[in-house]
Amino acid sequence: MADFYAVLEVERTASDDEIKKAYRRLAMKYHPDRNAGSKDAEEQFKSITEAYDVLRDPQKRAAYDRYGEAGLRGGGAGAGFHHVDLSEALGIFMRDFGFGGFEELFGGASARSAGSVRTGADVRISIPLTLEEVATGVEKQVVAKLLDTCDSCSGTGAEPGTRVETCPSCGGAGEVRRAQRSFFGQFLTVVPCPTCKGEGTIVQAPCKKCRGEGRVRGERPLTIQVPAGVATGQYMTMRGAGNAGARGGRRGDVHVVFEVADDPRFERDGEDLYTEVLVTYPQLVLGADITVPTVAASVSLRIPPGTQSGQMFHLKSRGLPRVNAGGTGDLHVRVQLWTPDRLTEDEERLVKALAEAQPAVPVTGREKSFWKKMKEALGA
Repeated sequence: MADFYAVLEVERTASDDEIKKAYRRLAMKYHPDRNAGSKDAEEQFKSITEAYDVLRDPQKRAAYDRYGEAGLRGGGAGAGFHHVDLSEALGIFMRDFGFGGFEELFGGASARSAGSVRTGADVRISIPLTLEEVATGVEKQVVAKLLDTCDSCSGTGAEPGTRVETCPSCGGAGEVRRAQRSFFGQFLTVVPCPTCKGEGTIVQAPCKKCRGEGRVRGERPLTIQVPAGVATGQYMTMRGAGNAGARGGRRGDVHVVFEVADDPRFERDGEDLYTEVLVTYPQLVLGADITVPTVAASVSLRIPPGTQSGQMFHLKSRGLPRVNAGGTGDLHVRVQLWTPDRLTEDEERLVKALAEAQPAVPVTGREKSFWKKMKEALGA
């Protein structure tokens, strides 16, 4: 079990402000959008976000300090604690640093709207790809089923001709403060406003089309620019392309996950490709020009005389592009001796003649020298 303080690189006596600064620094470093979908960065991002979400909360932190993670799984303030997934981690980051964080991640500024607290849910889309598409990059057109802003009420949730009113209980804040007395003194808690359910506004006459939600189900075409070199499990995030938020809330995101189909011709290791080509005995002995497949075409490879079966040849820059980086991987070609299942009479006669000329593998000077050294080492 990880030490949450060590994960955030702070002392156990760290103040709330120090914890917040440490999380912001690490989150900006390991945010998935800054690391080209790296799984290691994703795991780091989830770990630091989980640690931050516990230590930022005074009650959870107190339970953790006293009992460790077991204290968070009890029936107190930490009830329901669980390890966060990527969607939850991104949600926590957005909740506390969404707008300033986006400025630093992508540049530019974002303005907070009144509906920003009602952000729409994120959407996950899987995109199947072939190795040929990965080699060049490709533009994909998909139709996503999303919640779109209601065109009748323009997302307000109020019937046309009526207006949204500010909640009289919370004055539009969406939360109310409650003071409670206990044996230890008075506690001040902040809870969602029960009148407006935390929205800060009240719709007296809900829109008939969307029933006051401010959004309706629909389909939206999305154009996805898939970069060259991606691999299965990697993803890209389309900001603000997901579900519309309730009553004017901003849109969530679309997480596009790539699924690359296996190509029977190759084994893939990152940007490098491995393939195997069968050759005849004369080609190995005498040398030959053979045809080697690449992702989109084929190339000629010269194998020299006396090539051994299983020998590997390396073709520079014939692999896959490095995703979001310069350069291309290599193609590694292993030549293997092909053994025919059946022989014609002429082939059998020639093979038998060769067998008489080469009844066994000849012992070369190298082997003799090797065995001589072995005998000397053994004292024979």
